Order: sequence, then C-alpha cells, then structure tokens
Amino acid sequence: MFSASQSSKAQFLDKARQAREERRELKERERAAVQVQALIRRFLCRCRLQREIRREVEDFFGANESGSSKRSALSVFRIARKLLFVFNQKEDKERFEKLCRCILNSMDAENEPKVWYVSLALSKDLTLLWIKQIKDILWFCCEFLKQLKPDILQDSRLVNLHLTMLVTFTDTSTWKILRGKGETLRPAMNHICANIMGHLNQKGFYSVLQILLTNGLARSRPSLSKGSLTAIFSLALRPVVAAQFSDNLLRSFLIHVMSVPAIMTHLATLTPERLAVIESHDLFHKFILFLSREAQCRDVCVCLEGSHTLCLLGNLVYLGSLNDKVLEEETAHFVGVLIHMLSYCQKYVSQKKSNLTHWHPVLGWFSQTVDYGLNESMPLLTKQLQHLWGVHMIRILFSDVLSKKLLENQEIAQLPTQPVSPQNSLPMKNLFKRAFQKSASVRNILKPVGGKRVDSAEVQKVCSICVLYQTTLTTLTQIRLQILTGLTYLDDLLPKLWAFICELGPQGGLKLFLECLSNDTEESKRLLAMLMLFCDCSRHLITILDDIEVYEEQISFKLEELVTISSFLNSFVFKMIWDGIVENARGETLELFHSVHGWLMVLYERDCRRRFAPEDHWLRKDLKPSVLFQELDKDKKRAQLLLQYIPHVIPHKNRVLLFRNMVTKEKEKLGLVETSSASPHVTHITIRRSRMLEDGYEQLRQLSQNAMKGVIRVKFVNDLGVDEAGIDQDGVFKEFLEEIIKKVFDPALNLFKTTSGDERLYPSPTSYIHENYLQLFEFVGKMLGKAVYEGIVVDVPFASFFLSQLLGHHHSVFYSSVDELPSLDSEFYKNLTSIKRYDGDISDLGLTLSYDEDVMGQLVCHELVPGGKTIPVTNENKISYIHLMAHFRMHTQIKNQTAALISGFRSIIKPEWIRMFSAPELQRLISGDNAEIDLEDLKKHTVYYGGFHGSHRVIIWLWDILANDFSPEERAMFLKDTGDTLGSVLRGFFTIRKKEPGGRLPTSSTCFNLLKLPNYSKKSILREKLRYAISMNTGFELS
Repeated sequence: MFSASQSSKAQFLDKARQAREERRELKERERAAVQVQALIRRFLCRCRLQREIRREVEDFFGANESGSSKRSALSVFRIARKLLFVFNQKEDKERFEKLCRCILNSMDAENEPKVWYVSLALSKDLTLLWIKQIKDILWFCCEFLKQLKPDILQDSRLVNLHLTMLVTFTDTSTWKILRGKGETLRPAMNHICANIMGHLNQKGFYSVLQILLTNGLARSRPSLSKGSLTAIFSLALRPVVAAQFSDNLLRSFLIHVMSVPAIMTHLATLTPERLAVIESHDLFHKFILFLSREAQCRDVCVCLEGSHTLCLLGNLVYLGSLNDKVLEEETAHFVGVLIHMLSYCQKYVSQKKSNLTHWHPVLGWFSQTVDYGLNESMPLLTKQLQHLWGVHMIRILFSDVLSKKLLENQEIAQLPTQPVSPQNSLPMKNLFKRAFQKSASVRNILKPVGGKRVDSAEVQKVCSICVLYQTTLTTLTQIRLQILTGLTYLDDLLPKLWAFICELGPQGGLKLFLECLSNDTEESKRLLAMLMLFCDCSRHLITILDDIEVYEEQISFKLEELVTISSFLNSFVFKMIWDGIVENARGETLELFHSVHGWLMVLYERDCRRRFAPEDHWLRKDLKPSVLFQELDKDKKRAQLLLQYIPHVIPHKNRVLLFRNMVTKEKEKLGLVETSSASPHVTHITIRRSRMLEDGYEQLRQLSQNAMKGVIRVKFVNDLGVDEAGIDQDGVFKEFLEEIIKKVFDPALNLFKTTSGDERLYPSPTSYIHENYLQLFEFVGKMLGKAVYEGIVVDVPFASFFLSQLLGHHHSVFYSSVDELPSLDSEFYKNLTSIKRYDGDISDLGLTLSYDEDVMGQLVCHELVPGGKTIPVTNENKISYIHLMAHFRMHTQIKNQTAALISGFRSIIKPEWIRMFSAPELQRLISGDNAEIDLEDLKKHTVYYGGFHGSHRVIIWLWDILANDFSPEERAMFLKDTGDTLGSVLRGFFTIRKKEPGGRLPTSSTCFNLLKLPNYSKKSILREKLRYAISMNTGFELS
C-alpha cells in the first residue's frame, strides 16, 4: 500500500516537470518567432527602401540623360546622399558611375553657380555635409581604382572617370566658381582641398595609386594612357608639394610611387612634361638628401623589401642620369644611398637554390619573397640600371680619375719628383678632351710610385665609387657581365684607375694593400674594394679582347703595363698564400683573393699562349723549391695552396720533379715498386708486329686501372709467327708504346687530324666512322697517360686548344674559345675576327647562326643554336655568332671524342697532378723539351764501365764530337737511340761500356740506357760510325 503511494507521487512530480519544460520551450519558440519576424520585416523593409531609393536614383539620372534642364547642385547632393546611404560596391557600380559623370558635368557648366556641385561648399548649412559627402565619394573612387584593370577597355574608361573625379576635387584650379570675384574664396577652397587630400592620405591613398600604377605599368608595354599616367602622377605629387616636401610625405612617395617598376622611364616616354615638373621641384635632390640619412634609407628598404627596393633604385638611377648638376654636387650622397640600397638587397642574395630562396631575374636566388608580377617589367628595370654603368654616369662619377692625364714620355723629364697630392693634382674643368685620349698613344709606363694620402677626400671619393660598383657586381648577379662590359667600355678608365692605385700610400703598390689585409678598418675595406673592382674589370676586358687588340692595338693597357700589373698580382697572391692569409680567409677577403687570382691567371694563360712577359717573369726568386717540397711532405696548408693556385712561381724543372715524385709515391702505395720483400705483379702481353694496334687494344683495354699503372712486359711475334729475341726491362714496352702511339695518332687512320697551320694533332670530327670509336679514344687516352706516367717521351704534338681541354681549362668561366681558335685554324680565326671588325651592316653578308661543313662529299648544316639556320647574323648578335662558331669547331664537334680520351688519360694521371702545368708545359711533359741538350749535365750523370773513364781518349772524342761536330738534330737522335730521356738523366741512368772488337758499330740497349762503344783507334772513325748508326734509325740494333 505504501509503496504504491510512493510510486504515484514520483509519477506526478515527473509529469509536472515535463509540463513546465514544455511551457518554457513554447515561450522560447514564440519569442524566437517574433524576433525572426522582426528581422525579416526589417530586412524586407530595408530592401524595399533600397529598391525605392535605387529606383529614385535611376529615375533621377534617367531624367538627367533625357536632356531636360540641368539639375541643381542641391538636387545632385540630395540624390548622392540617398545613393551613399544604400551604397553597395558590387550592386551600385553603374549608378555610382552615373553620379560621378553627373557631378563632373555640373562642374563644366558655364556661368551657372547653382549647377556647380562645388557651390554647396559655400552654404553655411551644407558645408560640413558636402565635405563629408565628397570625401566618401572620392574614397569610393579609390576603392574602384584598386580593382580596375587598365588593360581592359571598359575598365580603362572607368579609370579615367575616377581619376578625373580625384583630380577635380583635390585641387581648385579647374573650379569655375573661383573665377573673377570668386578669387577671394580661393584660400578657403584650397583649405577644403587640403582637408580632403589629408583624409584620403589617412585612408591609404598612396597604396591605391601604387596598385593602379603597378597594374598599368608592371608589364612589357604600359596599359595606362598618357592622360591617366599624367593624372596619377599629379595626384601623387599634390600631397608632397602641399606639405612642402615633409619627410613623412617624401617617404610615402618613395615607398608607393618611386618603387613602381620603371615609372620614370614610362613618364619620359608617355608624358615627358611630368619629368620637367620633377625637375622644377628639385625632387631628385630632395630624394637623395632624404635617403642619405641611414635610418630613413633603412626604413624605406625594410618597407619595400628586395624586389621593390631594386625598382626604387632603378628609378633613382634613371633620374640621376637626367640630372648632371645634382649628380656632380651630391656625388657622395648619391653613391652612399645606392650602396646602402644594394647592400640591403645583397643580404638576401643567395649563391644557390634552396627551400628558402626564390628566383629573381636580376638578383638570382633571393631569400626574400619575390613579387613575380614584376617579372614582365624586368627588361625595363635592367635598362634603367644600365645607366649606372653607362659612359655618361661613369664619366661623372669617375671624373677625378678620368681627369688625370697619362703623361707622355717627353713630358716625364720636365716633371718635378714631388709627391702628388689633391692640392696639386690637375683641375677637373676642361679636361674631358684630354682625359679620353686613346690609351694606345705614347705614354709613360704606369708603375707604383706612391705619394697620395689614402685619407684624402679625393681618394675616399674614388674608393666609395669603387665600393658602389663592386657591390653592384655582387648583388645584381644575373647581369654581372653587362655591368663589367659597361665599366670597361671607356678605353682609358682602367689604365687611369691603375695609375691612381699606383699613387696610393707612401711607396705605392703592394705594401699598402698587404697592410690593408691585416687591418679590419672601413678605410682598408674600401681600398681593397678598389683593387677588387680593378681586377674584375681588367680580367673581363682582357678576356673579351682578341690577340690583335691586346698585342697589336694594345687597347687600354700597353704590354709593358701588363708586365708591371702581372708582377704586382703575382706578388700579392703569393704573399696572401705564403703569409697564411688565404688559409683562414672568409667572406670579402676570400672574394678579393679569387678576384686578384682570376686576373693573374688570365694574364698568365695569355702569356703562355703568346708571350708578352720576359723570361722567368712569373717565378718567385725568394721561394726555394727545397723549402716548398719539405712543406709539401709535411702536408703544410700554405704549400698545398701554392701548388693549387700559382704553381707557375716554381721553376718548370722542379715541377717535373714534383710530378715524378707524386707518381713514385703512388707506385709505392700501390705496390708497383720492387722491394726487398716483394715484387710487383707483372702483366704479360704478346703482340704481333703485323697487328700491333689491334692486339694492344684487345689485351690492354680490359686491364684494371692498377694493372695499367703496373709493370707490363711485351713479347713481340714477327711476321713468321716466331717470338722475337730480347729481354723486356721496360725497353721493349717502351718501343711498343712508341709504335702504338705513332699508329693511333697517324692522321691517315682518321682518329686524329692535324691543324691547317703548324700540323698539330686534335681529335677528328669524322672519327665516328670507326666502330667503337669512343672506346678507341679511351684506349688512346690510357696509352698517352701510361707514357706520361712512366716518363716515356712520345713525339705527339697536340694543338694548344686540345691541351687546354686536357687540363680542364675550358670549364673555367674566363676561358674564351675565340682566343684558342688560331691554334686550330688561323685562317678561320682571321675570317671570324674580320666579322667582328666589319663596319657596315653585317646582315648584308647573308650569314646565319649555323655552320655548313663538307663531310665526306656531303654538305651538312650544323645549327649553332636551335633554329639557327633561320636566324640571321646581325650587328647585335655578331659577337655571339663568333663565340658560338669557335665553340662549335673546338668543342661541340669533338665533344664525345675528347671526353672519352680525357677519361682514359685521367684513369692513369690524376687531374691535380698536371694542373700545375700550362698547356705548353704539358706538351713538354708529353713530348720532351725541345731545348738544346745540356752536354755538361749529361757528362755529370754518366757512368763508365769496361775500362772506360772520363779521361779516356775515346770518351773525350765522343763528347767533343757531340759538342762540336753534331748538329742539334743529330744530338737529339743520339740520345733517342740510346734510350735516354729527361727522366733517366735526372736519375743518373746513362751508361757507357767498352766493347770489343774495335771495328764494329756502336750499339745500345734501350732497356738500360746503355751505350756499348768500341775502342776506336781514330776520332774520324768514331764520328763516321756514330753518324751511320743513328742515321739507320734502328736504335743501334738491339744488343
């Protein structure tokens, strides 16, 4: 009974709770429904009101268009208020356009004050409301301008409309209400305009103009019309002029307008009168002074980031090229600003691609975000930047250097020997005619003399300019060659800069710059930047000049000056290495080293190809080879760096010894040398004399690298199939090697061809007719490498350009195919250089970027570039054509053959071993020295056996015959037939033994460098027998 009562009570309470919940939900639903209904009613009411207002606006403009009487300004004001009340940028685009046209039409009315929209500004009741309305209308114009694309015709018309609105109501000059008696109102109206302009600036007016300018100008062809560009630039200038060029407004103008790519170029092209306005306001001068304050310049650069900073730089450079007066007066500030901006960009220039870098057409890999929308305008930006290294600006900036006269020889005797100082240096005025004389005229040779204080204003100015150009080179990485070409255009800039460098410091030259390396001061860095710029530019110049221009015409530098400069560079690089500076070099010091070293090596390689320096010019007399060798044995870093960078300072003979030493060490390491405990592995091969090349190729090409370097014993089989007598103690292998090399390099085989002039060898372009021709070339490379490895001299005269490729010089950025071309075909080289010097229109010759060649009776056309046979050679691309043609003849045609031969050669000879030789020196290493045989040296290294001694009459006769009776050719044949080489003489292996009976011919053993000489009774008999033996060319017969 009790439990049932409890249950019913719980149910009752539960039902009551549910009822309360339902009543609350019902009230919530009712409240929500009322709220939704209110919102919907409000929305519908608003939509109805908006429709009514829009209909009213359309009726108003419709009536206006129907040609009825002109509307009063008040009616336009009221309808504008209504439109602005419901304004939506997407929906009311056309209505807003009609409103703008209506307002502008009202301003054009003649003598109708009530129609002029601006007349409402004079109404006491409406002034503030009108000002607010015009501010809103003009800002909506700005909002539309941000979205419009000037390259679309319809948008272009709207751009003009909105710009006209902005131009009309930010300046009172077109307001008819101010004519006549209304002139008294002008100050008040100007104040209103300034108020409007200030409002727009606060809202971001300059950002709007920047977007519009970028959309219209950041392309290969501008889409803004002359009128639009004039209006935009006038609008941009108004706040700056109104604020009397305040720092704040100048900053906005620089960041938003002057950073638009190539805007100054577009102004000059479309509306040059705007440039006159810039000049009249002296804006360029004001820009430079504003940016010359480091904090402000940094602020502008940080706001713009790299891409747009570069655009600002381009516009400033272009303005500078038009303002000589400002440039001359403010050189220091102008240079300082450009250095700061370039340095800012340089911080983000990267040497390689990474996840954090972006590609920029001028800066290369860049670690800031790149605006790819600017890429189309990069050619125009580059043209602007080119003014910086153009002749006009270089003449202004380097006026102190160029005003120097390179004194002629007859004037030297009249000069006092007092030091040159800024006070007694030549005045700058009226010296341009003398300053730009041809440097090939007679002048004194420029040598370091010293006398000019490095802290003088003149030196500091020149240093700053050099820093500017050096920073330009390291920042604008993708147009570096253009910059160098511009800087080397004036023939006398570099010699005069060298003359300037020669005058620096107390003694001039080397000592000053070596001191700068140890001083970490700003002054030292600037002096080193000058040296670095001189080296970079001079290296570029000598690289692009051909031999006629360097040796005959002597453009820019006289040959004697190149000798002086190369001596300075050689000493500077040597000191940097030997004093341990390069070991720990980083950053700018390392860049300086590579710059000076690069210029040095260009001169050295030019001298190797065609001498201009005296004998032993490149050697360092203060460097003892024995000291260097000891340091190399101890793995001293400076000795290794010396060998890596400037091996030419060591005499050639010592380098040959060093090379042989390297080979010996490797042989010992590989176990290829006979020792008391072990004998090297010997590879035996059998060669048929009738099939020497085929047998040698088959048996040797499959040998491993170490086996090829090891001992190879040869057994010859004669034509009858019988083994030939003879023990191979290297002599038979030497004969085999000489014979096989003679066969493979025979032009008749068509693996190699000879050059047209001095008949030197290079791979034949048509050698592909041979089956497995690349394997053959690899085999030839191995045989040549083996000969050099073993110190066996082979008579193979290579073309100079091919030796350069064997050394790997063709991979250098300073390598010029044109310079090497005479070593292939001197006549072809003359024809190509005549194209370079052709004064007329080169296209009249009917050449194309292709090369026609007669290949085994068929005319084959080789295109130098894709589609080259349809591309004519013009005055613009003729230099490219010359280089392409030279590269094709010496590289492209024989690329595969050369690569295969080098691969085989390097499998035996390590590249670093022969890097210490120049091309002519490598030829001497391969083919021996053509110098006169040193008989005295040979005597010292001769051992006598069998009763002979140095005082024996036959031995005295022998040396006398060799010295006085034999010609140089006969002496060379004598040594060849006795098996002697430079290597064997250096090792003291030449032996003479007495032989019986006395009437026989002298004989030799090529294996042991042994001469078996009978004891002749007369000197005449000895002479006759020796001549007969060497003339038979049989190696005195094997004994």
